[in-house]
Amino acid sequence: MDGTAGAVRGGRPPAAAMRAAIAGIWTDGRRVERACYAVGGLLMLGGLAHLLVFAVDGGPWTGPVSWRKPVTFGLSFGLTLITIAWAGSHLELGERARRVLLGVFAADCVAEVALITLQAWRKVPSHFNMETPFDTAVSRTLAAGGAVLVVTLVALTVAAFRANPGTAPSMRLALRAGFAALMVALASGAAMIARGVAEAQSGHQQAAYHVAAALKPAHFVTMHAVLVLPALAWLLTFTGSTEARRVRVVALAAAGYGVAAAAVVAVSAVRFATA
Repeated sequence: MDGTAGAVRGGRPPAAAMRAAIAGIWTDGRRVERACYAVGGLLMLGGLAHLLVFAVDGGPWTGPVSWRKPVTFGLSFGLTLITIAWAGSHLELGERARRVLLGVFAADCVAEVALITLQAWRKVPSHFNMETPFDTAVSRTLAAGGAVLVVTLVALTVAAFRANPGTAPSMRLALRAGFAALMVALASGAAMIARGVAEAQSGHQQAAYHVAAALKPAHFVTMHAVLVLPALAWLLTFTGSTEARRVRVVALAAAGYGVAAAAVVAVSAVRFATA
């Protein structure tokens, strides 16, 4: 981050500096980070490929059995994996801890998308499906995978709030705000899973999908702050602004994002409670 800002101050045109910085994310990345970028890209390609499957096969786009699920989960998990690897590259972590956390996170993302995609091809729901022993095993594995995601992301969030003098203050602020929002996303995801499983086990499978859908907007908007805010801090380094000004811009953006997210979370929570 500091090197990018230095390149801009050194006279390199912003567009050229940005291209060099984008290339550097790959070339300068650690091996585990590059692996996550590659796997995330493949997950996103798999999601896009299922758009073609949907175009050929047709069927409903919404509902628990549709091609929408492998599309959206492939894109979402792929983007999230790339985001976490990139954001994590700015965190103060031991190399072994970084390899373990990112490796486990990547493997879990692949497993989640693979199981959801498998169930889409089988034409059965992936979540809250207790119809057969195999479907029950898939549903419980997805829930367990969610718990693994929580553990790894909580560990990275703790790292984001540690002292990190090697990262610019604007990026530190963006990372902390983004990971804090991510904790809200994890809480909403856990609530969806817990209540959905309870409804399914009591014989109300359709109700499980209904109540889980109520929290999806809150889950989405809080999930991606960890990409939006650090990306803003990164882009600001190409403007020639002082670090103090970049901190102010990131603080305003984080506050605005927080207000908007709070409104979405409040509406979603009311719908979830009354569903």
